[in-house]
Amino acid sequence: MRKENCDFKTSFLSEAGSFLQNKDYFAYTELDDVACWVAIKGLDADQEISSAELAVKAILERFMEKPTMSRRSIKKYLKHAQNILQAQSLRVRLKASVVIVVSDYSKMIVAVAGNSRLYHFRNGTLTYKSTDQSLAQEIVNNRNRSLDISQHEERGNLLNYLGKPNDFQPFVSKKMKLMDGDALILCTAGFWEDVSEIEMADALEGVKDSEQYTDLLEEILLSRQRKVVENYTVAAVFINKVYQETNKNKKKYIKMIAAALVVALVVGGSTIFYQAKQAKKIAELSIEMKDHEKSGNQYFQDGNYDEALLAYSEGRNAAKKLKDPIHRNLLARKLRVTQLIINGDQSAETGKFAEALEHYEKAKKEGKIINGFGKGEVVQRIENMDSIVEIVDAIKDADFRFEAEDYNGALAIYQKARKKALAISFTGEPLIKTKIEDTEEKIKELEKAQKELKAEGLEKNGDQSYARQEYAKAIESYTLAQEIYQETELLAKVLGLERKIMNVNDKLNPIPQGQAPENAIPNEADLPSDEAPDAR
Repeated sequence: MRKENCDFKTSFLSEAGSFLQNKDYFAYTELDDVACWVAIKGLDADQEISSAELAVKAILERFMEKPTMSRRSIKKYLKHAQNILQAQSLRVRLKASVVIVVSDYSKMIVAVAGNSRLYHFRNGTLTYKSTDQSLAQEIVNNRNRSLDISQHEERGNLLNYLGKPNDFQPFVSKKMKLMDGDALILCTAGFWEDVSEIEMADALEGVKDSEQYTDLLEEILLSRQRKVVENYTVAAVFINKVYQETNKNKKKYIKMIAAALVVALVVGGSTIFYQAKQAKKIAELSIEMKDHEKSGNQYFQDGNYDEALLAYSEGRNAAKKLKDPIHRNLLARKLRVTQLIINGDQSAETGKFAEALEHYEKAKKEGKIINGFGKGEVVQRIENMDSIVEIVDAIKDADFRFEAEDYNGALAIYQKARKKALAISFTGEPLIKTKIEDTEEKIKELEKAQKELKAEGLEKNGDQSYARQEYAKAIESYTLAQEIYQETELLAKVLGLERKIMNVNDKLNPIPQGQAPENAIPNEADLPSDEAPDAR
């Protein structure tokens, strides 16, 4: 997988500045084959809804559903966020400025709506800066390219932004290659207005990691000592190692297929060029289709069914473009089996076992048509389903015993159910473990209560023996009761019995009249006159 064979490090800061509320928002996700970073500045004054947070979550939600480097899909992510902001604009119109970076760990695509920015540095030099969708940027483009936008009075006059009522037209770049050692900076206007690209480049010198770099950039920003510091967000992505594409074999196959498809007819230079171009496109689609199927099979084998679903879908789309009905049907079947397994797992997790079994049986039937695809996985799930039903029934029985205060019986059943759950990696195992712990606690409480009752009975026997002047028996009962109280950590009871035992010992060994107890302190009146203490 791509992520495991590259090294991207991200650090970010997002602060409210001089304000109580931070209207900025940053978030990112790094999946196995593609990643997405989003920085947004909220432009409205709504105090209850964070337009930036709402937009970021909407974008990443769609990205997670269909992670891809497709420009069309990225526009759809933005359009979804646009629709969400418009739908939530109840009190005031929600507005936001956004910059998105999507990367497959070797290339990237940048999307902008507003004036949040991306800076791309390579070897300490700025190689790319996103273009603002503002009146100031338009003035620079059309009239004065040397103008500093960061100080222009129209820099915040946006011509396009998330939440725009009509004609929302975000900018989406073409794919741009990344290299080892590159650095990306995503930031909102609160940052780039006060920190120049030259300062960003200079700050790269000597820093060890992205976290140190963002801290240094924040120091530069705050060193301006502005009376009012706007909300600011800055995120740095250090690309220590990009994913290395292995294109040698792919190019070789593309050339072979293209050569086979080109019709060797000399009709004219333009016709030959067109045929070669078409042949190359078909060859690329063919390789793409095979690669997606291969990836899907690997994901399926690893149990990563969501990723397998996506790969098979992409492969089927390629087969459609190729007008290859065999592979299109094959991938459609694999797609169907994978989806049924996902549906079955979801039903099983929510306790809908009959529904889950129905999905698994359908998956098994579909898989037979393509040489038993997914048979092992489905059969195992069906077998596990029987065990899960047994586990659930056992838990119900144990719960009934627990409510009836048959804690020992409940504990034995819970423990057997947990053993089965561990054997099949049942997701409900942690709940069973908690039930076992609760039951063991109840048993301990019951045992403690029984011991206390026994100790109280022994103490009562001791009191009765004392009343009958059977002092030896009283001491025996008191001593046994005291030991039990010590086990149950009832210290007050232990001390109370200690006093009773001492009292009984006094009865058993009375002090003769006129004789002071051993080690007793004599009174002054009892001392002879020559031994009386000096009154000086």
